Amino acid sequence: MPTLLIMLIVLMGSMYFMQRNQKKQAQEHMNRLNKLEKGTEVVTIGGLYGVVDEVDHDKRTVTLDVDGVYLTFELIAIKRVLTEPAVTEEAVSEVVTTDEVSEADSAIEE
Repeated sequence: MPTLLIMLIVLMGSMYFMQRNQKKQAQEHMNRLNKLEKGTEVVTIGGLYGVVDEVDHDKRTVTLDVDGVYLTFELIAIKRVLTEPAVTEEAVSEVVTTDEVSEADSAIEE
């Protein structure tokens, strides 16, 4: 009888931890979907590769550009995010140029 009770407790504990892990993964997936932006490469649940063109969080839809064809999907149809959006011109202008780096290096040496 005690062996049966121990086995039951172990079974219930493992079920609890598996369910908790699945909940955590689902929450992380929803967070990734909520952060989708234009230019992000994604794969749908049907295996379609595309680039996000527009995200409507109110309607929970996403429009994908697939080789010039624009398709609208529900947000939950995105299986995984492949890449983050491409770097914008604003971000590039913030990058320190090599001239600025060499000037800073020469100032440090003095």
